[in-house]
Amino acid sequence: MDSVSSSNSSQIENLVIIGSGPAGYTAAIYAARANLQPLLITGFNSGGIPGGQLMTTTFVENFPGFPDGVMGPELMDLIKAQAIRWGTKLVEADAQSIDLSVRPFKIESDEGVIQAHSLIIATGARANRLHLPEENRFWSKGISACAICDGATPQFRDEELAVVGGGDSACEEAVYLTKFGSHVHLLVRSKKLRASAALADRVLANTQITVHWNTEVIGVEGDEWLEKLELRTGENDQVYTLELRGLFYAIGHKPNTDFLGEQLALDSGGYIVTSPGRPESSVEGVFAAGDVADPEWRQGITAAGAGCKASLAAERWLSLRSLAKLIKRTELEPEQIEKNNFTEISTESNYKQDALWQKGSFALRKLYHESRKPLLVVYTSSACGPCHVLKPQLKRVLEELKGQAQGVEIDIEVDQEIAKQADINGTPTIQLFKEKVLKSQWKGVKQRSTFKEAIVNLLVD
Repeated sequence: MDSVSSSNSSQIENLVIIGSGPAGYTAAIYAARANLQPLLITGFNSGGIPGGQLMTTTFVENFPGFPDGVMGPELMDLIKAQAIRWGTKLVEADAQSIDLSVRPFKIESDEGVIQAHSLIIATGARANRLHLPEENRFWSKGISACAICDGATPQFRDEELAVVGGGDSACEEAVYLTKFGSHVHLLVRSKKLRASAALADRVLANTQITVHWNTEVIGVEGDEWLEKLELRTGENDQVYTLELRGLFYAIGHKPNTDFLGEQLALDSGGYIVTSPGRPESSVEGVFAAGDVADPEWRQGITAAGAGCKASLAAERWLSLRSLAKLIKRTELEPEQIEKNNFTEISTESNYKQDALWQKGSFALRKLYHESRKPLLVVYTSSACGPCHVLKPQLKRVLEELKGQAQGVEIDIEVDQEIAKQADINGTPTIQLFKEKVLKSQWKGVKQRSTFKEAIVNLLVD
């Protein structure tokens, strides 16, 4: 069972895991293999996207078992598939609040109230912003918190770009952006990089990257699109401008603990306080794992290890109190998960007029001019984690509508001219057409119901 649309309020779950990064899914793998059939609330809008920060990471070179590296979204797909294979139930929604004053615990989600004997909080952390005076004006019009998601858009190609930060993420994004921009400026507030030695060396050796030490951004300017930054250097308090077209934030994270209220002990940074070296929180039966409880290391592998510990601790806690209701498997070995089928680019030879989902400019032109059905056009890029999350959701919408609408995926790296003509300034961007008329447009990951409702409204017009 790969997902559930809602939870039966009369059913009490053994274990609910909130969060779907390496910590959450690893906890789910261990709990599922222990026959606890955990329920995992993936998150959707709050604190980032399902899959966690690895969904916005390009190449992961330090996760054990991948000697040649692995793309972040691909790694998360594999971990998720493993959790599902062993019986994890998914609720694709946000946990809005929890009540730890009652037993069993109550979790209020977008899909209703869920009850659980034990909880693992693995909600991770979200990217910080600079909160500049004109930041909101230029957000998605030159400013982004995800170079991996937006760096390949036409507006940034062959342009001067900047990254703010001095850690691993900032260095990785600066190197990544050299594939698209004419030059990249790394703006570092201190006199040295906080990144790992390997990443720092790559940045300093790259002639396409200029590092600005002791520098902070104090303003942004432009017309319809970002055009220049106002910078201040700490060495002599000099203010100067830098002309460019893109500014990407990589300045740290805030733990996603707002929904907890004041029910768990948090440290001064908002991270969940746990027992030293252990996952137990200040409330019995509630455990924490991953970046939400880790202000120091914040690595995929440490999060996965923490998820393992939290799951084992929760299993023991449930067992000692005779609370666990174990499932009985009809098959000792669950069926293997089928690998994702990648959509081939449509050509004259393989194009199908009635296909639910196709890819590329040929299919777009044919359907745009010939189809009378509502048409979803999804602009993506290969390294875009949110795109990775969104596409299966859109495909499910089209399947539920049983052929009454169709979808086309456009890779902005392959079909640059189409993306430019459509004025696409970030991925994922979704456009909904009917009979050549643009009816709706969205950017980013939205609830599946948002797209379905918009299509249904066109069908009844």
